[in-house]
Amino acid sequence: MHLKKTSLTVAIGLAMALGTISAASASTSWQDNHPRRAEVINRVHKQNMRITQEHHEGRLTVRQAMLLRAHDRTVFHQEQRDARFHDGHITKMQQHRLNRELNKNSRKIGR
Repeated sequence: MHLKKTSLTVAIGLAMALGTISAASASTSWQDNHPRRAEVINRVHKQNMRITQEHHEGRLTVRQAMLLRAHDRTVFHQEQRDARFHDGHITKMQQHRLNRELNKNSRKIGR
């Protein structure tokens, strides 16, 4: 009888913990998939792939690729900080500023 009671208590505790985790991840999922954030994050990812391709084709040196990735990483971290201070999203002005920075770096990749 005591074993059944303990098992039931553990099962209820696990169910409550999983419910809390799924609720927390649901809000995080929405925040990460906010359209303005998604655009910036996708651009950073695509530029990183372009840097890799240009490097493999010999159009960028190791140092150039490293510096371009560092710049994109800075933009990504800025996006993360901006979102943290605005309840999981970025404003249009922040998106515009981040896109401007990504545009500068994008022009350097294609040279």
